[in-house]
This record gives sequence, structure tokens and C-alpha cells, in this order.
Amino acid sequence: MLRFERKYRVSYKDLPALRQRILPFVQADVHAHEVSGHPEYTVRSIYYDTFKLEAIHDKVEGVESRRKLRIRAYDSPGAESQVFLEIKRKIGEKIAKHRASFRWQDLPTVLETGEFESYVLKQNPVALADASRFLYHYYRYNMQPVDRITYEREAYQGIFDRGVRVTFDKNIRSKVHPKLSDLFGEEEVDFPWKEHFVLEIKYFTAPMPSWLRAIVDEFKLEQEALSKYVEGYYVHQSPLPFAY
Repeated sequence: MLRFERKYRVSYKDLPALRQRILPFVQADVHAHEVSGHPEYTVRSIYYDTFKLEAIHDKVEGVESRRKLRIRAYDSPGAESQVFLEIKRKIGEKIAKHRASFRWQDLPTVLETGEFESYVLKQNPVALADASRFLYHYYRYNMQPVDRITYEREAYQGIFDRGVRVTFDKNIRSKVHPKLSDLFGEEEVDFPWKEHFVLEIKYFTAPMPSWLRAIVDEFKLEQEALSKYVEGYYVHQSPLPFAY
């Protein structure tokens, strides 16, 4: 399902006040666990791209319809840890996501052989189609792992509209040219936004809920076309050739 996604770069000094302002309107995300009194989980992603880094260039150049491929996992690895093959698509002002889940221990076999039907955890037409779609792009364009992005996500969903999600993505860190086995690692990281976290607001029906708009205006936040993948890659390289 298509949804709106708005991103804001926010100073850490504003985090306590911003958190207090949203709390009357939200509840903890069901997938989060309490960390220092706040609902959090760790997000771990490896982004895949072509040899020419077309996903990065499409983002920087502002191509209106584009896609990113990533492998995503959460928290720490375990014997039955799930990982997800994901395609995130930007279609005008909206976002769509295709996602299929696998056991972490099965993923190397899936990527090496292209055999996925017997490994997809949710055996339904949507999951099978999404896995097939990911592997189609992965093989057709010979995609390689380019950037590992890790962060702690403080996650909430709306009380009055459960389709509204508000997240604070903190301690964002990057490692370029990872191997698949690095998905749960923490070594060789750099930080694209050392003084800031990323506020993400997601909702399905325009306009943005009035209470959220009021808070955004109150804190004088400016929406930005932020990309953790792009910024995470270039923090290890030379600066971006132009602003976006």
C-alpha cells in the first residue's frame, strides 16, 4: 500500500521536548522493547546497488520514480532470526515497499542459488511475488552490497489513527562495502549525522494529521529529502557533488 513519508533532521538537544509533545497522541510500537524508558529496536540494513551506483545517482538527481534494494534485520542475531528482502519504491510523493522474510541462516543459499520458494517464511502469493521481484533485480543488474546502515529506532504509532507512525532514528552509522555476513556487525562505522537524529512521519491519507503538522511548525522543522543510504555512503567518500 502506498503511503506518505516525511523526514526531518533534528538536533539531539530537541529530542526530549519533541518526545514529550508527541506522547499524548501516540503509543509504543508493538515491535519495540523498552530501552531507557523508551520503545526502541535496532534496525540493520545492507543496501545493494549496481556497479554504477544508479540508486545513489537517481536519488541525488531527484528522479521521481526510483527503487532501492536492501536486506533488513532487527536487533541481535539468533538461531531463528528473520531477515527481509526488501524493495523500497518512490512513486511521486508516496512510498511503496515489497518485502519477503527468510531465516537468516537460509539467506546465503537463497542469494547464491536464486531458489526461494521453499525458504520464504510466509507462503502466500504476496511474499512469493516480492521475493521473486527482489531476486529479479538482484540478478539482472548484478547488484552488490554497497552500504550497511544501522541505527536505533524509537518507534510510535498513532492512538487515533493506527496507520500513523512516528519514529526517531538515532545513532545512525554506516559501513561501506560490507559482506552479507556483516549485517549484524558494528565494526568500521562512521556517522553521517553526529549531532542529529532523523524524525520520520508516515501516514496513508493526506493531509498530514493536524496535530503532527502543529508540532512540526512549533519546532520549526524543515522537511528534507534525506537518505540514510546516500549520506551513509558519502560520509566515507568525498562530499556530495551538489546539494539535494
